[in-house]
Amino acid sequence: MQPTPGIGRTIRILLRHAVPTGVALLIANPAWAASGAVPGLAWGLPFVGLLLSIAIVPLLAPHFWHRRMAWVAAGWTLALLGPQALWFGPAMAGQTAWHAILLEYLPFTILLLALFTAGGGILLRGGPWGTPGGNTLLLAIGTVLAGVMGTTGVSMVLIHPLLRANQHRRQKVHLVVFFILMVSNIGGATTPLGDPPLYIGFLLGVPFIWPLLNLSAKMAFVALPLLAAFWLLDRHFAKSNPPPSPRQPLQIDGRANIALLALVVAGVFAQGIWQPGALTLFGTVIGLERLLAMGFFLVLVALSLKLTPRAVREANLFSWAPMIEVAVLFLAIFVTIAPVLEMLAAGPAGPMSTLLALTADAAGQPSPAAYFWLTGLLSAFLDNAPTYLVFFQTAGGDPARLTGPDAQILQAISAGAVFFGALTYIGNAPNLMVRSIAAHRGVRMPGFFGYMGWAALLLLPLFALVTIVFFR
Repeated sequence: MQPTPGIGRTIRILLRHAVPTGVALLIANPAWAASGAVPGLAWGLPFVGLLLSIAIVPLLAPHFWHRRMAWVAAGWTLALLGPQALWFGPAMAGQTAWHAILLEYLPFTILLLALFTAGGGILLRGGPWGTPGGNTLLLAIGTVLAGVMGTTGVSMVLIHPLLRANQHRRQKVHLVVFFILMVSNIGGATTPLGDPPLYIGFLLGVPFIWPLLNLSAKMAFVALPLLAAFWLLDRHFAKSNPPPSPRQPLQIDGRANIALLALVVAGVFAQGIWQPGALTLFGTVIGLERLLAMGFFLVLVALSLKLTPRAVREANLFSWAPMIEVAVLFLAIFVTIAPVLEMLAAGPAGPMSTLLALTADAAGQPSPAAYFWLTGLLSAFLDNAPTYLVFFQTAGGDPARLTGPDAQILQAISAGAVFFGALTYIGNAPNLMVRSIAAHRGVRMPGFFGYMGWAALLLLPLFALVTIVFFR
């Protein structure tokens, strides 16, 4: 598909005016002035602009997007930092960026890099995949494993054999869409290691086994119908496609990376139980355990590159392009999302007070259904870990009460943060990366809205049933 003539020039003009437009809008609402003040709604416009760019520009000008994606992301980042620097001084703008980079972006990206590198070094050959039954089995295995070693780790390991086993297929989009829904999201509901929001809960005092005991039934309630729908759809497409290659025995190459993935998971878990202190770096306080973990993960990246034979990565069609795309986009996302999260964290005193007030029913009592949908819908477009934290605190913030008398509220918050991450490409870390890997392997993946249409059609009816059965 060729871009529409003149679209690239139009986008360049829009980007050229993004910063001055941001200055005008944000200075008109300078609520972010004094220390401790809450940013006004207008400060969320750069984040909204970035999301719309991710959704629309690849559709209108795909070649421009692939060549100038970093410039688009930088334009919206400057649309936030530029007005900050002009209105409150360069120090505040620099601190906003540095805080997001040090505390959110670097830990996220380096962990993702370790999982991406180690996962891309594991080569699964043979096995029953490539048929409707085999593909369904692989999704089921991945969904279960996602709760053990994390949605990102399992996604990086299993997306390659799924696509390789189905390279004979003409219709492949549904394979990747269901993979993102189940392996990259839904399966992560059963342990704190499965998905970042549950790990935040673990750090706040929620028992490690609590998600397994309280969310497993809800996970199965969503996953089993999805597996059935996938099998029916895959069987339908398989009838008009060439048959798969003869089945070969299952073989695993790059086994050292399995141990490295286990060490990554151990490193994540260790950060929750070992906190040796904190360090201040250029005005931002960060736990020593997080710095040490980042260094540890970089060592694991180097070991994976050294220990993995080149032939293994070549057979996986391993490329750094998906990692680069995610790193570029999420840098802009983490910086521009900062004021939005501050608005949410301000609670009833902030600009999101009307939205947060919806968590109570007409009698003023907390509503599990409202917590499920509000946490979920915001998690689909914001970072689901801080969204979980906001609603955890909104619900009282007491882990003993939220795992006791108010357990249904915490179940709703947890399920919403994990499940709804599947609704958009940016709802959870592996979504965009799996999409990029599939596109790199030749799958014509839907755009932002196209994927959201798939996800909404498949998930929202199930989420409505979850509400009726579990959160009335």
